[in-house]
Amino acid sequence: MSLEKVRAAAGETLTRAYESARVSLEKTGLAGQRAAVYLVLDRSGSMRPYYRDGTVQHLAEQALALSANLDDDGVVPVVFFSTEVHGVDHLSLTAYRGRVDALHASYGHMGKTNYHLAMRAVIDHYTASGASDPAFVIFQTDGGPTSRPAAERLLCGAAGLPIFWQFVGFGDPHHRQFDFLRRLDDLPVPDRRVVDNAGFLPAGTTPRLTSHAELYDGLMTEFPHWLRAAREAGVIR
Repeated sequence: MSLEKVRAAAGETLTRAYESARVSLEKTGLAGQRAAVYLVLDRSGSMRPYYRDGTVQHLAEQALALSANLDDDGVVPVVFFSTEVHGVDHLSLTAYRGRVDALHASYGHMGKTNYHLAMRAVIDHYTASGASDPAFVIFQTDGGPTSRPAAERLLCGAAGLPIFWQFVGFGDPHHRQFDFLRRLDDLPVPDRRVVDNAGFLPAGTTPRLTSHAELYDGLMTEFPHWLRAAREAGVIR
């Protein structure tokens, strides 16, 4: 989508993020790459402060700005999860201000953390959409899942799909709560999965203070490698 269209539809705040995302894509050789951007948001109880202070809304806007570079419609499907999937909705350039907060408030109780249910919701949505471009999933969480074997099995099973899972951790990057995400990032290929289909980006305890450039550079660290490997393996056709 053009800079002018983004500015007209979404305003200057999102335009700045859009321009920063474009620079990161160009640096990694992904200018012109097409992908459907998904956003998965953790609604476990420990996430409450990040919703309250606008951090989650801020990430959603950054995901939307990335999508405006990668997708032709600038619409981001959003999956909210905790113990179960609370809802699947979307953000668009004309409907994003305060939208995450409003949706979050409508879902009620915040539970535990089950990655695999949210991942399944993404796979079902992507499959039903009939998309021909690969999917880039920003999967935000602040800790490990309740069912680790289920998450690991699903990630390995999904390696044959044109979907890349970019996990983003909110919280102390040195805490053991992220050991499992590092494990997912390092699962062996080809013993456990046909390609390495996941990355992990620790966003720290104050993710909202991370610059657009730093976030997008981090998000694009492993995606280009996956694209090449997925094409070579026939995952992307």
